[in-house]
Amino acid sequence: MTKKQKLMLSRIALAFVLFAALLVCEHTKRLEPLAGTVLFVIYLIPYLIAGYDIIYKAFRNIKNGQVFDENFLMMLATFGAFGVREYSEAVAVMLFYQVGELFQSYAVGKSRQSIADLMDICPEYANVEQDGKLVQVDPDDVEVGSTIIVKPGERIPLDGIVTSGESLIDTAALTGESVPRRAAAGDEVISGCVNGSGTLSVQVTKEFDDCTVAKILELVENASSKKANVENFITRFAKYYTPIVTVAAAALAVVPPLFTGGGWADWMQRACIFLVISCPCALVISVPLGFFGGIGAASKIGVLVKGSNYLEAVAEMTTIVFDKTGTLTKGEFQVSKILPEPSVSKEKLLETAALGEGYSNHPIAASLKEAYGKAADLERVCGTEEVAGHGIRVQVDGRNVLLGNEKLMQQGGISYTPCDSAGTVVYAAEEGTFLGSIVIADSIKDGAVEALADIKRIGVKRSVMLTGDRKKAAQDIAGQLGIDEVHAELLPADKVACVEKLLKSQAQKERLAFVGDGMNDAPVLTRADVGIAMGSMGSDAAIEAADVVLMDDDIRKIASIVRISRKTMRIVKQNIIFALGIKALVLVLGAFGAANMWEAVFADVGVSVLAIINAMRTLQTK
Repeated sequence: MTKKQKLMLSRIALAFVLFAALLVCEHTKRLEPLAGTVLFVIYLIPYLIAGYDIIYKAFRNIKNGQVFDENFLMMLATFGAFGVREYSEAVAVMLFYQVGELFQSYAVGKSRQSIADLMDICPEYANVEQDGKLVQVDPDDVEVGSTIIVKPGERIPLDGIVTSGESLIDTAALTGESVPRRAAAGDEVISGCVNGSGTLSVQVTKEFDDCTVAKILELVENASSKKANVENFITRFAKYYTPIVTVAAAALAVVPPLFTGGGWADWMQRACIFLVISCPCALVISVPLGFFGGIGAASKIGVLVKGSNYLEAVAEMTTIVFDKTGTLTKGEFQVSKILPEPSVSKEKLLETAALGEGYSNHPIAASLKEAYGKAADLERVCGTEEVAGHGIRVQVDGRNVLLGNEKLMQQGGISYTPCDSAGTVVYAAEEGTFLGSIVIADSIKDGAVEALADIKRIGVKRSVMLTGDRKKAAQDIAGQLGIDEVHAELLPADKVACVEKLLKSQAQKERLAFVGDGMNDAPVLTRADVGIAMGSMGSDAAIEAADVVLMDDDIRKIASIVRISRKTMRIVKQNIIFALGIKALVLVLGAFGAANMWEAVFADVGVSVLAIINAMRTLQTK
């Protein structure tokens, strides 16, 4: 419990003791000899101890032009109760309202905790060697290319590559994964993780503002600003609802006595009851709290949701679209077949392909160079030109070489032998003559089959895969995963067009999610109703464009986040129906004089507390 909450609890306890003593005196007739003014002052003491801050907030908001809120309603209702000499009820309303406020404060604090834990990932310093000694500096001051030392037990301050040392890295704060990951020379490490037992030397690859931990903190801080439709409805509802009920209460206090001739005190009391009942606390508190709890529950399993609007959209998801490479497959390409033409040797074909891809960092290029097994002599290579979605044109030993897919061969007017092998096929031609084809296979990610089955189990109607790969290879992967629909041989622009078409086929309340990891996925992630990106190995552009980030790239968590979002939406809707239903019932009873102030307190504080308890269930994850 925070210092502020402890102070509030002390005030409530003191006010409650004084109020209880006054009730005992009242029931034993000991207060009867006291005059009205003295009695008013005596009851005013516990009232002000419990609710002076509510009165202060009400007047401050009135001064700032924000008249109609729950503080104003509470002040007006209790002032009215004092006006008709219902002193004990005025104190009771303020006291129990503050109990509800304390409970709300505690609930919000608890729901924030799982997200606040993420804030602990922010590193305080980085160890840099200066004049033979380790000096602690601000991570913001470390430049890209610098080498930092991460000691055992320290938090990694910046993204980088391990240059020496070996250790186990605890990634739980970022990914929710309890099993540490091994890190050695050549491995990439990300900021925010905790180093294990070994000392690591890390070469910094990103400035602090661009590193993983800074991005995560930015996402967390901005999450509350993106409200769900339900939250926006509640905000608009409260804006009009509060002034309407205030005017209605005033009319209830004034109009009936004018027509019935008297009974002012009775109708004033009904108006006060009406005001207490109508306070929209249960909705204003519990709905945002429910969404905040859902976002917190997601963060516990290593999934960052950038706003409650995206949590709401995930709950309505009926179609999920996947990029293939790096999302469903590992993206670890290896040469599986070398198929030269009869007049060409395997060595010649592989050498030409490896030299032609010598300047490329693409995984396919890396697999060709790895299969070649020698250092490519790049002095033999010049004039590299990339043909988007097709391949490359390049000069090797002064001869024109084409390396790419069937479309590139057709574009170059090359007579080639089609290859039907499953996998990515790289066709090679030199000076207009076809040299042969090389098949590069990619393997399915661990857990991908399980993830697709789980996604279907939770009721997602359609799964789609988009890829620039050949149709044969794409269909082979889709068959193994049980994907419903495949679109292959796509250029980056084709992926956007394909998603556009899928979006048009959706019903009004249905949502489409796209899952990707690459830089060329950013436009599609932005266009989809929900963009889901890989946070660990995904590109910065993809993470920036996405609405949901899987911190450990485990697509099995997609089904989990759908469950969390649907649970959140169920709880939010339960609270809306429950709060409005109870309030409507007691409002009618209060207007007809069939409800007293205690029932009004239950309709306000009691309903709020029950709604808050229900909202806190969103934090529970399995």
